[in-house]
Amino acid sequence: MRYGTYLVPAAIVLTLGSLACKPPKTAEQIKAETQAAFNEGVQAFKDGKGRETNPYLNDKENPHKATGWNDGWDKAKADKDAADKAAAEKAAADARAAADAKAAADRAAAEEAARKAAESEKAAAFKKAADAALKLIHFDYDKSEIKEADRATLQGIADFMKAFPAAKLEIEGHCDERGTNEYNLALGNKRAAAALAYLKTLGVDEARFTTISYGKEKPLCAEAKEACWSQNRRGEFKLK
Repeated sequence: MRYGTYLVPAAIVLTLGSLACKPPKTAEQIKAETQAAFNEGVQAFKDGKGRETNPYLNDKENPHKATGWNDGWDKAKADKDAADKAAAEKAAADARAAADAKAAADRAAAEEAARKAAESEKAAAFKKAADAALKLIHFDYDKSEIKEADRATLQGIADFMKAFPAAKLEIEGHCDERGTNEYNLALGNKRAAAALAYLKTLGVDEARFTTISYGKEKPLCAEAKEACWSQNRRGEFKLK
């Protein structure tokens, strides 16, 4: 039996011929298309599009485009994940640093408060001890000898000076109103020197003392009678 011949339309023949003759893409073209698809994938991720939206998934003739797009999307995601992780780590590090700085500041403040409290307590103890120890001593008329009754007072002053090694005193010699200014200034010096000499015998370094005479310039009592004069014939001990 004889079969007929099917003539393919010329248009189809021409089309198939053009396909068959289409030259393959060069490596440079593929590289450029892959890079372009990569860039599209990066932008797609930034625009919030999912990986499944790759427009080249069904392009069988250009699989490199689908790969490039996916690579771009993946790279953009990896970069964002890394940036987010770095930001989170930095935020955590900043928070730790802030917490450490606050803790250090709190410790410093507590230490400073404790130091000030200790200094205040020490100062209060010093003042209390000074107030208790630095009492007046008195002298007989026209005399500069230390009286027996005042030795306990001087012992208390010596004990105070030993308990507080940084303390320094000025010893003042005073007189009553009788006699000339010159005489009383000289007598006041003798009285201050006598007190210093006695304190030296009790073991206190004389370098921690200075002496001064006020003669009759600073009376405690202004009445012209012995009860008043006896108060003015005195030695005083002042912190420097």
